[in-house]
Amino acid sequence: MNVPTYFNQFLSKVRLTPNQVSDCRTGHMTLRNRLMDDDTLAPIIVNTFLQGSYRRATAVRPKDDKRADVDVIVVTKLDRSEYRNPEDALKLFEPFLEEHYAGKWEPQGRSFGIKLGYVDLDIVPTAAPSVSEYGVLAKASLADDETPDGVTNASAMPWWLSLGGDRAVHYSQSFAEAVRQDPEWKLEPLYIPDRDVKEWVPAHPLEQIRWTWNKNARCNGHYVNVVKALKWWRRVNHPTPQYPKGYPVEHIIGQNCPDGISSAAEGVTQTLENVQAAYGVYIRLNMKPYLPDHGVPQHDVLKRVAASDFALFYEQVVAAAAIARRALNETSLSRSVAAWRELFGDRFPPPPDNDDDDSGGGGGSGQGGFSRRTTVSTVTGGRFA
Repeated sequence: MNVPTYFNQFLSKVRLTPNQVSDCRTGHMTLRNRLMDDDTLAPIIVNTFLQGSYRRATAVRPKDDKRADVDVIVVTKLDRSEYRNPEDALKLFEPFLEEHYAGKWEPQGRSFGIKLGYVDLDIVPTAAPSVSEYGVLAKASLADDETPDGVTNASAMPWWLSLGGDRAVHYSQSFAEAVRQDPEWKLEPLYIPDRDVKEWVPAHPLEQIRWTWNKNARCNGHYVNVVKALKWWRRVNHPTPQYPKGYPVEHIIGQNCPDGISSAAEGVTQTLENVQAAYGVYIRLNMKPYLPDHGVPQHDVLKRVAASDFALFYEQVVAAAAIARRALNETSLSRSVAAWRELFGDRFPPPPDNDDDDSGGGGGSGQGGFSRRTTVSTVTGGRFA
């Protein structure tokens, strides 16, 4: 069964809380305002914008006492030919960090990490893009923090994203064609510093964001919830192997979640089954797939993942796919909910005490005031749902 009411409650327990969203916004806005007010850095900054799971609306609630995290891209005018060693460019940010975040920041492989009492921030400076792109990159809409399932500011959105009555983003093939011609999203990759190899490496966070917007729309607003659900499955059931995690897992989900899904339950099940079907041959050959990143096809998303770790991840997917299929096909509400709870843990609501009607609707009766459903619901949530 799809049990949308149960999924709705489950997702409300694994997405960021309103307080966490508020903390994230306070942290990143304070940081970005300070950057743009800094006498040394402001003249070399074109714009700042958000990337990562927070911006893509695919973040899940942190474990235990950990804080939510936000990644901030800082588009600079620094010339790669002048700063051949990216470490020299990064040093320009250190006085700023000492002034505002003394004792709370540290250098990382491709960024600076800032640990505050209420949120973690990553600053990712980039080298200068083409001068012709300065104007596009400076647009206010790129600096906004709206997400695919939390749109509140229509004026900040690119013209090709329209708001419906249920606050979901609508999609059409004609709009998709127009998107490819829109200069706001037709940008070159940015170059970010890699301390380990002492080089500037290409990345395209804007393309990852654009791709997620469109994928979520093609999935009738359910895609980001499928990602959140499967990230949570991985967290509660399989803390090992450590990799793949984060964006690589999200990318795998994106490549295997079918368009046109009508519920999160359907999306979870078909995604797991598609991963099983797509990558079985690699496991038999003791290999892992090459997954090109959005906008930077020469970058393999699984580059840092060992083939042995991917094989363990694949085994976990196979087991999960069987549970999800059983849950989706089950005609008893109690048994269906129990199976989904087996997959997602105790944040998925428990089954009703009594389930006399095995024909089953989407919501269920009994415990917790769940009502029997006969129509599909869409999980929309609030900002950053």
